[in-house]
Amino acid sequence: MPRSAPPPPPVSGRPPAPARRARAAVAVAAAAALLPLFGTGTAAHADASGALQRAFADAAGKYGVPRSVLLGVSYMESRWDGHQGVPSVTGGYGPMHLTDARTALTDHPVRQAGDGGDDGRGDTSRPLITRTQAAAPATASFPANLTTVDRAAALTGLAAADLRERPAANVAGGAALLAAEQRRLGEPLSADPADWYAAVARYSGADDRGTADSFADDVFDVIRQGQARTTDSGQRVVLAARPGLAPAAGQAARVGLRADDTGPAECPPGLGCEWVPAPYQETGGGDYGNHDLADRPQDIKIDTIVIHDTEGSWDTSLKLVQDPTYLAWHYTVRSSDGHVAQHVPVKDVGWHAGNWYTNAKSIGIEHEGFLTDPDAWYTEAMYRSSARLVRYLAQKYDVPLNRQHILGHDNVPGPTGAYVPGMHTDPGPYWDWGHYMALLGAPVVPTAGPWGGEVTIDPDYAANQPAYTGCATAGAACPAHGSEAVRLYTAPSQDAPLVRDVALHGAGGASTTDVNDVGARASTGQQYAVAGRQGDWTAIWYLGQKAWFRNPASAPTAVDATGLVVTPKKGLASVPVYGRAYPEASAYPAGVPVQALTPMPYTIPAGQRYVVGGRVHGEYDYSVTFDTASHQVVRGTNVYYEIQLGHRVEYVLASDVTLLPSALS
Repeated sequence: MPRSAPPPPPVSGRPPAPARRARAAVAVAAAAALLPLFGTGTAAHADASGALQRAFADAAGKYGVPRSVLLGVSYMESRWDGHQGVPSVTGGYGPMHLTDARTALTDHPVRQAGDGGDDGRGDTSRPLITRTQAAAPATASFPANLTTVDRAAALTGLAAADLRERPAANVAGGAALLAAEQRRLGEPLSADPADWYAAVARYSGADDRGTADSFADDVFDVIRQGQARTTDSGQRVVLAARPGLAPAAGQAARVGLRADDTGPAECPPGLGCEWVPAPYQETGGGDYGNHDLADRPQDIKIDTIVIHDTEGSWDTSLKLVQDPTYLAWHYTVRSSDGHVAQHVPVKDVGWHAGNWYTNAKSIGIEHEGFLTDPDAWYTEAMYRSSARLVRYLAQKYDVPLNRQHILGHDNVPGPTGAYVPGMHTDPGPYWDWGHYMALLGAPVVPTAGPWGGEVTIDPDYAANQPAYTGCATAGAACPAHGSEAVRLYTAPSQDAPLVRDVALHGAGGASTTDVNDVGARASTGQQYAVAGRQGDWTAIWYLGQKAWFRNPASAPTAVDATGLVVTPKKGLASVPVYGRAYPEASAYPAGVPVQALTPMPYTIPAGQRYVVGGRVHGEYDYSVTFDTASHQVVRGTNVYYEIQLGHRVEYVLASDVTLLPSALS
């Protein structure tokens, strides 16, 4: 796929291409066919309260594992959820994440790669690589060594189907595996949780010491802090806090796994992390791959971290990122145990976001998972490893921990309107942004009363279950599932039409409930200016329209906030919006093609307000050759505000708007 030798056309970005819509499907009918969580019928539901808590107590007693250790390990694997018996992305089942790759592949044969980012370079000679084009055979979707269901069956005498589908059996299987690991290490079945560090580390399934230790450290942190939550089956589970708990002397040394090749990897201390480099090399015909060399943040400030999902397995994703003809991102996080691989030095520019301006100023992190398979769930180990990595990077590079700088790939703007239909939509509405932001140390909390003039979207993830379609087949209903997003209507009624996204659907096109359609969707942590309130409904300014979402006081889906907003300057009927913050034409030196300031199809009409995420100067990273001698960073005098215009962020020229407090007078 050669890159043409001449410089790219003035409008950088990508030509229109088929939308990168994942079709790694979960069959809707399969969920209904699975065994109920606790037997069958009404009696099972009547007895459901407390059943899982008792299952942990019973299994702990039977197999000699401290109850806090069993609860802590399960929390790290699943947060005690059962996911209706549907396997995780790595083939794990139930609260203890017992793995059965063969059955998972049989039940979900079409899970495959790969998101792999999007370079956004505006190079018409390198077409978008669709998920299906990049797909590996489904047989590569799960690590072959993760078959703990078989081991648990041998230890407990329980049927494999029960271990997968019945939470009490699943918990017993996990307890048996922990006890067996403790014995294998030559340790007694001690009642003291401190004596179980090495067994917990080995339970992670990691084959390297760093990741196993990181998993065990997180388990012990969970036990020290304590946890309590209601699971996806309505179970209330409590783990009492043990603030002073620490591993017994010598336990950490007992783990005994290989050391990672960390190389030049940039990761926080204590996080299992390895160096798996993406190749920077010429590929013929003037082309090269699969990222660009730079010297960030000395030459370009990093102000964004982009969260992706891989749409494929760990193994396939690592093969893709090591292909010089493909694309590269900075990090990948494994679902089963939270292991991290770094591929591109943070100083260099990855090709991942689909918008070259965003690429130049961001770090891209892929997470093993599937957007349209809501029950191909992410483990708590993945969420925690990712959050630890992002906290480290955000502190090092001064990236604000908010949802206008910690973006999903689905929040990255199209560089121009023509490219919006081809922009990615991962990690999608099933990524738990509320939980993730809390792990980052930046939980969604109210910062004002109704006078604040803003709201921060914050539905209860488990209870918030808007209907989505298109997970398996276009138009077909997705399984009912918790979601981080609220749906936006043109009037305060669920019978009203959805608001429109003119760049995504055209001037006359309508938004839909498709799981990949972000045209009428607001996500947890995103902030919008209040446009009105009526009963159980709140209106916000969104894509130039008044958009309504249900926000009852009894079950709120947003909290009040205050901050800065922009509105068109007095006398202007509307102002343009941009998908990138580029310099003015006069700033470009000879030899660097001017990048046009192309407005998006959206505008901000007079009287509307949009929340500000930051203030930036116009900047363009000119990097189109393998030889870095021609690379330049162009800076101008244009000043922009990043705003939350719709589901994606956008930019407005500071000269077009007035900046003011959001508080309502």
